[in-house]
Amino acid sequence: MLEEIYIPDTTAITRGILRKLLSEGSLKGKLIIHSLMIKYFEKLAREGHSLGFVGLDELKSIRELCKDKEVNIEYSREIPEGYRIVNLSEDIDDILRELALEWNATLITADRIQYKACQATGIRVIYRENKVKKKLKIEEFFDENTMSIHLKEGVSPYAKKGVPGKWSYVPIGDTPLTREELEEIIRELYEETRCASDAFIEIERPGSAIIQLRNYRVVITRPPLSDGLEITAVRPIIKLKLEDYNLPEKLIKRLETKAEGILIAGAPGMGKTTFAQALAEYYRRMGKVIKTIESPRDMQLPNDITQYSKSYATSEELHDVLLLSRPDYTVFDEMRDTKDFELYTDLRLAGVGMIGVVHATSPIDAIQRFIGRVELGMIPSIIDTVIFIKYGRVEKVYELETVVKIPHGLREADLARPVVVVRDFLTGEPEYEIYVFGERTFVVPIKKSLHKLSEKARKVKIELEKLLRKYFPDEEVEIEVLDDKAIIYMPPDIMNYLSGRYVKKLRRLEKRYSIRVEIRPKTWY
Repeated sequence: MLEEIYIPDTTAITRGILRKLLSEGSLKGKLIIHSLMIKYFEKLAREGHSLGFVGLDELKSIRELCKDKEVNIEYSREIPEGYRIVNLSEDIDDILRELALEWNATLITADRIQYKACQATGIRVIYRENKVKKKLKIEEFFDENTMSIHLKEGVSPYAKKGVPGKWSYVPIGDTPLTREELEEIIRELYEETRCASDAFIEIERPGSAIIQLRNYRVVITRPPLSDGLEITAVRPIIKLKLEDYNLPEKLIKRLETKAEGILIAGAPGMGKTTFAQALAEYYRRMGKVIKTIESPRDMQLPNDITQYSKSYATSEELHDVLLLSRPDYTVFDEMRDTKDFELYTDLRLAGVGMIGVVHATSPIDAIQRFIGRVELGMIPSIIDTVIFIKYGRVEKVYELETVVKIPHGLREADLARPVVVVRDFLTGEPEYEIYVFGERTFVVPIKKSLHKLSEKARKVKIELEKLLRKYFPDEEVEIEVLDDKAIIYMPPDIMNYLSGRYVKKLRRLEKRYSIRVEIRPKTWY
């Protein structure tokens, strides 16, 4: 009777299938480990890929298991006849399948496509998928108040506990973690991502990997990128609806009817993505078609909202897919580099409603991320609403418009030019002006509170406001007080109907405060 020969492929190693079969005593005969597989895992490990370390650790465990089981382990360097290796990472499993065919051996795999290929060519095959575990080791570090955990070799585990903006960084263990413990957690994570439908490796580079596992985002770093093996896992602890933010009715109406170029800004950990998620679900309840662009894909959204990964497609491919699928709104989470801003701009100008999430320490910083990347006059066409999130709530909302006026602080009429005016949406007060002067772009703060004005300017502003409210209670009239003059901006259609009494009162105010009052059409502002 011939001895049964088993040949595992790379998935049988990395997903722990071969180790489980050996532990169960399901294999009896000869186990062939190809030297190319060892070389493949070694190459990945030297490049800093976690999968390489997982593979080498599994092979070590398999060798030790074979000593106690009725399985002889052998190593082979044989290559199938006529086979030429072009790319080891792509060819390794093909080589193992061809050898199984030549030697009349049984291939062990956890790859469904490999399994189908073996069936098509008449190769004996053992195919087994991992069963999803109820709870992983990494989940044991979390409780209901944990936002993230921070694990590093030689250091006790720590966690952030609380809510965005109100959290504390606390130890969750007294014993420093060893490299072996962290490697076991990583091996388990890789095993889970390859068998669970709601888990995937988002990014894997030399020295780092990002894994999305259900609602956990896990970042793994290794030397030389980091000074030690480190695992950081983040989990959202709250999921809010837009109604939970108690937004003003004016802002809700704008989001429903007018806002199509939205920026959600804030510092890291302040709740930007949580708000974007709530807004996406709000639009979905309104019957809108919603898509997302994420890297990594960690927003918790209903299945009918398709989430695209920026890591697996070029900007051009995402552009084509989104234009052809015709969403009403696209949520672009974590916009970072120029290509991200260009994609946001292209889609917005093509008529797609955009919701961009950017890191910024102030709301004006979010707008400045576009300066230099697009023409200044186009910015209000691309961004119409900026929502700044701080400590999990909406702290500031800006709206943008382009007007032709003399920029704030300049005096000469021939200096009039297109100016992007950034206003506080809820009060209508202008807070910044953005314009080009010479070859430079200036972002000028213009809001002045009364306590910062001189005593004379403060009194002039108060009296002018009283006068305007009396004669023009329903009109959008604005006042700018400078050192030696005050400027009233009003709609052109009411300037020709100013009463004599109103003008006389303005002249008396000029004499009393020795200041010049000018009335200008609001089209300049």
